[in-house]
Amino acid sequence: MDPASELEEPSHPRSVPAARAFAWFSEAMTLFKRAPGRWTLLAALTICLELLLQLVPSVGVALSKVLIPVVASGLLLGAEAIDRGKPLDLRYALAVFGAPTTAIAAIVSSELLVFFSEWIAGYSLAGINLLQSGAEGSDEMSLGLLLQILTVGMLVSLPVAFVPFAVLFEGASFGPAFAVSWRAFFINQGALLVYGVVSLALIGVGMLTMGIGLIVAVPLIAGASYAAWKDIFATDEVAGASAP
Repeated sequence: MDPASELEEPSHPRSVPAARAFAWFSEAMTLFKRAPGRWTLLAALTICLELLLQLVPSVGVALSKVLIPVVASGLLLGAEAIDRGKPLDLRYALAVFGAPTTAIAAIVSSELLVFFSEWIAGYSLAGINLLQSGAEGSDEMSLGLLLQILTVGMLVSLPVAFVPFAVLFEGASFGPAFAVSWRAFFINQGALLVYGVVSLALIGVGMLTMGIGLIVAVPLIAGASYAAWKDIFATDEVAGASAP
């Protein structure tokens, strides 16, 4: 789909069983197996860029929270491309920068909501300021504490999980994108909570492998979110094709 196309209203979400979340990750694994090298390279580029930005004094962390969501959203375009039989091109890392300004603003705003919740959690739990460079890798930040902070971020991210899809794939404007994502969450809380827990587990495993596992976890989470969007916002034809 053309990320620059604009429609007035996004599709309406449907309710799916909580167990469908496992099917999303199964589909994500299928997508990953079609181009594992390209997937891991795109994920590595995204992760390395975030780490490099966070090294920039004073503004690095804040800058990463603006740029990385746009870069990471390219993984969603990549998932759709592979699903349609197209090659996974490295250009997807920059593709979303060509989207309309309102689309980029919605993607960044949804990520800032998540980061703000994590910042509050970090400060409340341990007095850690996540806006400081290197805060996530500081001695004060144990893996347990980091997972607690990420859990808060995960819970906040679920209601806005479909904002990128609404603006990139359906051309929704800022307000409707958030509204339709919230409706999808409201009627699919069980499935999205399972998705969030599995995603958090994948991130935890990635961190236990000194971050190396993240180059697989990130594509799987992106692929699962794409599968979730396709499932919850499916037309009757697509829904029938994707049913177990």
